[in-house]
Amino acid sequence: MNRKLFCSFFFCMPFCGLVAQNLQIRLQDGSKAAVIGATLRLADRADSTKKMYAVADTAGAAQFKVTFGKQYLLEATSIGFKPFRKLLSPTENQSSFTFLMEADKTTLNEVVVTAPKPLIQQEDDKTIVDPEPLANSSTSAMEVMEKIPGVFMDPDGNIYLSSTTPATVYINGREQKLSTADIASLLKNLPPNSIAKIEILRTPSARFDASGSGGVVNVILKKGVKIGVTGSVNAGMNQGRFGNQLLGVTVNNNDGKKTSYVVVNYNRRNSYDQVETDRPFTLDSLLRQRSYTTTPSQTFYTGFGMGFTPSKKWEFNFDDRISWNQYRSSAENHNEITRLSVDKLVVENVNQLASKTKAFLFNQDVSAKYKIDTLGSEVTAEASYSFSTNQSTQLFSTDYLLPARFGTSGDGDIGNNRHAFSARTDFKYLFPQKLVVEAGLKTAFQWFENDTKYFNVISDIRRADVVRTRQFDYHENINAAYVQGSKTFSAFTLKAGVRLETTSMDGRQRIPTDTSFRLKRADVFPYVYLSRRLAKIAGYEMRGYLVYRRSITRPVYEYLNPSQRYLDQYLFETGNPTLRPQFTQNIEANISVEERPIFAIGKNYTSDIFTNVVYQDPKNPSVAFRTYDNLGKNEETYFRLMGAIPPGGKYFFVVGTQYNHNKYEGLYEGKPLTFQRGSWSIFTFHQLKLDNRSTLSLNGFVRLNGQLQFYELSNFGGLNMNINRRFFNRKMTVTMSMNDIFYTLRNEFTLKQGSVTASGMRQGDTRRFGLNLVYNFGIRKKEERTNMMNFESLEKSVN
Repeated sequence: MNRKLFCSFFFCMPFCGLVAQNLQIRLQDGSKAAVIGATLRLADRADSTKKMYAVADTAGAAQFKVTFGKQYLLEATSIGFKPFRKLLSPTENQSSFTFLMEADKTTLNEVVVTAPKPLIQQEDDKTIVDPEPLANSSTSAMEVMEKIPGVFMDPDGNIYLSSTTPATVYINGREQKLSTADIASLLKNLPPNSIAKIEILRTPSARFDASGSGGVVNVILKKGVKIGVTGSVNAGMNQGRFGNQLLGVTVNNNDGKKTSYVVVNYNRRNSYDQVETDRPFTLDSLLRQRSYTTTPSQTFYTGFGMGFTPSKKWEFNFDDRISWNQYRSSAENHNEITRLSVDKLVVENVNQLASKTKAFLFNQDVSAKYKIDTLGSEVTAEASYSFSTNQSTQLFSTDYLLPARFGTSGDGDIGNNRHAFSARTDFKYLFPQKLVVEAGLKTAFQWFENDTKYFNVISDIRRADVVRTRQFDYHENINAAYVQGSKTFSAFTLKAGVRLETTSMDGRQRIPTDTSFRLKRADVFPYVYLSRRLAKIAGYEMRGYLVYRRSITRPVYEYLNPSQRYLDQYLFETGNPTLRPQFTQNIEANISVEERPIFAIGKNYTSDIFTNVVYQDPKNPSVAFRTYDNLGKNEETYFRLMGAIPPGGKYFFVVGTQYNHNKYEGLYEGKPLTFQRGSWSIFTFHQLKLDNRSTLSLNGFVRLNGQLQFYELSNFGGLNMNINRRFFNRKMTVTMSMNDIFYTLRNEFTLKQGSVTASGMRQGDTRRFGLNLVYNFGIRKKEERTNMMNFESLEKSVN
């Protein structure tokens, strides 16, 4: 009997020890004093459903019953301290741990934690912009973009970050396979208060598409994020020479497990563009052109979607966006040809061009997420389909004043249809010891069709213009796979990855001649990111970053489409179906303080660069055409410097500068090309709290010795100011704004490349005075208060 008891005791002892060992956690602040009353949660790393809770005693200590040899995730929260997370592996030799909790500089209001959001902050390899201070004085997402410090936009809608190569635009993490004009139209259609945040990735990781050496701008749209039924009504207008008006409604519903939202927006816009150009085309002949274009438009936009979380591990979302746009363009171009040797006007005529365009865009996104554990490990899958159609008609005519003769006229019909589908899946797993591994697959298809028909009317007889009539089809398939990992070693964080992309491009011109091109290739794109904690200055952490990335820029269908677009009898635009992709290698080092970027320096090496060029017709030198061509290589050096007073006080500002130096070497019209130029940009944002309900904001920029491809620009800039005040228990915000106060967003330009020499001036309807009104409403199902025992919010904030 005693032997049986002894054996039972002997065999049970190890198992009892496995489930009944004591673990002691002690929490201290920066002065080694106990953190009393902190709430602790301990979760089994292998089974996150097994959780234990405790409250720190007067010595800052808490006890748990654990199994030695297993991994646990410890989370601790306490008022006045930042949330604390740590992976533990208790053993018999180490069953007691002491940790320091970092003081939080947040302002406490009863038990509600509130903190001012920084306008710009650095998060690993991306910059996060809070659009709220900018949206109050804007009528569209495009205007929000224009006001972000350090982000520059040209008159055509291209977005520039660090380099002179345009950035790639994403919506909700998905690349928009649209032309520059279509993306600009999309951003103009998005209401300003529909943006949750804007992510700027100057050197995107291997997770993102390798296309776009100019970086990525990722616009994250709002969804139903508040408990209960909430929403807003916004109306606004601004007036320059012409006026813009908008009216929109947003409704969100969130009952915990299900969310839904609807956004409806109507926008009327009108503006003008004025361009003056002087172009000598022979030693004794000068062409002077003065054009004035107005573009009234009206747009209807709606976005709607729903999401539900059937369990804590699963999440599903469905999102739709529909945009309908109708705009008219009216242009008048006065042309004169002067014989310079005798200062005599020999040719004078006036072109009239009227265009009417209807555009429709539909986008459907479906996504799913599975949370593997509470640390942030997850698997995501998403699919997206979009369809856009653009139908335009043109009526053009020319009145010949000198020498006087009968005028000519004509018309054109331009039809574009585009289908795009993409699907991707991503895997992310957080291992112990701060190791993160990511991998994913993606496929994307695009089908584009263009049908352009032009007719000339001579002596009241309408005939087909066989030179400008075009029919063009384009198909594209890009497949990608990537893997990357990140590991923290003491003060260092290393992230490295590689992306493989296969490209298949097939274009065919059917009219006027049957020609085609095909491109099939596979490319590898490495990525390396190194971060290091450098020092602490006045309690703020300073970190350094070093990034290397290889990228590709593929020509979009707009650049490849050989159909001619008539501008006037002296100028037209056409694509280049033989255009090759360009490759860029970028290396950048930057420094941030408390997640706010302050300094960066980098270099871009680009081969087979393609850009917008202007060629002169060798048979008729008075005629020129704009197209795209591969020229050679480019070496770009840049640096960026920023400084700020952190938000939270009465006054906040950001000020910065950026310098870019470009050196091109290659061939232009078959002749050697060498071109180099350096330019400066200075930008700033200021915000002053006049009282607890009113805020004054000012933002602006200056570009010195600017450059746009091979166009050399004069100095120009813009200054914007707005003041807002809250009414009705802070539910309504009224904002008055002034854009381009001193009307300095005008620039002069010169072009000296190959056989083309030109100079001129460009200005638009940029000086505007506006009034915006936003009213927020809501039916809350429960009071939103910070619960120190609510670890779900902690998980979301970290993951």
